[in-house]
Amino acid sequence: MDIPDHLTTFIRLAGLSGAAAVILGAYGAHAFRKASPESREIFETGNRYHLVHSVALALAILTKYPRLTGGLFLVGILVFSGGLYGYALWQNQIMRRATPAGGILLILAWLSMIL
Repeated sequence: MDIPDHLTTFIRLAGLSGAAAVILGAYGAHAFRKASPESREIFETGNRYHLVHSVALALAILTKYPRLTGGLFLVGILVFSGGLYGYALWQNQIMRRATPAGGILLILAWLSMIL
């Protein structure tokens, strides 16, 4: 498949994001052994969404508006999963409050695929 150079950035970012999700998942499996069940569940939710949306980020290049879709997925991952990671690790309320905005961005990313 011949992919324009300006779109290969999303493939690379998806690879980096997917690798980060796997690394963070492995870290969380060890770091949260003695943590509260709530913190573990929050971290695992962030990790699951991170990994799934990393794959979706790679698929953004197949849409009519790849920069829009890819950008929404990328920022959505950072805000949603990043917010959950931050809350689970440091009980950071500011990061937790940002999580719904990340969820909205992820929803918009999926919806942008139908444009």
